[in-house]
Amino acid sequence: MKQRMRVLISGASIAGPALAYWLHRHGFDVTVIERAPALRTGGYGVDIRGVAITVLEGMGGILDQVREADTNMTGVYFVNSKGKIEGQISEASMGNHQGLDIEIMRDDLCHILYDLTKDTVEYIWGDSITAIHETEAGAEVQFMYCKPQTFDLVIGADGLHSNVRTLTFGDEAQFKRTLGCYISIFTLENYLNLDHRQLLYTIPGKTVGMYSARNNTEARGMFLFQSEALKYDRYDTEAQKKLVENAFVGHTGWETSNLLKTMKDATDFYFDEICQIHMPTWSKGRVTLLGDAAYGPSPLSGQGSSLALVGAFVLAGELKAADCDFTRAFVAYEQKMRKFVEKNQKIGLMAAGSMIERSNFKIFLRNLMFRVPILMVVSFKMISKMIAKAANGIELKDY
Repeated sequence: MKQRMRVLISGASIAGPALAYWLHRHGFDVTVIERAPALRTGGYGVDIRGVAITVLEGMGGILDQVREADTNMTGVYFVNSKGKIEGQISEASMGNHQGLDIEIMRDDLCHILYDLTKDTVEYIWGDSITAIHETEAGAEVQFMYCKPQTFDLVIGADGLHSNVRTLTFGDEAQFKRTLGCYISIFTLENYLNLDHRQLLYTIPGKTVGMYSARNNTEARGMFLFQSEALKYDRYDTEAQKKLVENAFVGHTGWETSNLLKTMKDATDFYFDEICQIHMPTWSKGRVTLLGDAAYGPSPLSGQGSSLALVGAFVLAGELKAADCDFTRAFVAYEQKMRKFVEKNQKIGLMAAGSMIERSNFKIFLRNLMFRVPILMVVSFKMISKMIAKAANGIELKDY
């Protein structure tokens, strides 16, 4: 490499630190900027499957750490309003094969990736990019608080509502494909003493869930509901909690009331629309996007983290292979990733359909199906095959 290229990555969740690791390893000078004052806590369990595990294998020996943090979920149980189990589905039938696939809490994976990179990469916390101006010399970046700096490249790894994407490509509405529902997740005490399992209570258009986390020492509560587009401030947690309360007003079945009460005091409350990001191109000039910012498959797909890890590996590898010719590298990155992304986004669409049922009859049919062993096996094989195909739908180059 002629001279060390300076790269600015926006976002310190999963995609950003993973890319920072590979870029540093390939000889780039990397800075990561994150709007939050520290690593964000909470969030849902994320799945790592297929080629994403191969990527982790090459990342400084962290695969064992990630495996150790596996949630080891044994299954999902559908309950009625009284808490009686009406149907069940093993984790494996949702594509999580023990020993092959890993499910890890989002914040655990973030911590592992941050610890891997914090000594070799500069992290700027509590700041955000306000403008990017391209010149002959590079991309001049202005920040909310820091002094302006010039970088060779700017990468938006800043999630579904990417700031870099908005600054470079315009309003997110043109790329967002809504799946018509909203999700909320928060940490609470494992007061039901759930043992590596998840309980779901479904009524038409709504799902209430709770699952154990961190070896049963805590739990996560979940609300999922269908809705027309809601207008709300993404940084106003109290207003978001109110939206969830309003959606479940009058519903008291199973643990709904308890979970709504607990949600009020949750400090790691997460709320977002279930949507996908579809873009005709992920790059423009010296800027490119990675992970959810470019091709979010939706939180329900379970594929977002795998896409982010594989995308980070491919993008860094193509930048190295192109020897600083970023235009060529960005084109190669898109060509390599596009089909893989499309396969995984299809799973996101399928998952959204199965998490919320529109009628009591459909809920009855689903529960019935999950009580009949032969139907369980058939659906298990079908879903597994589809997920495995998508998760392995790219051949990794040795960069």
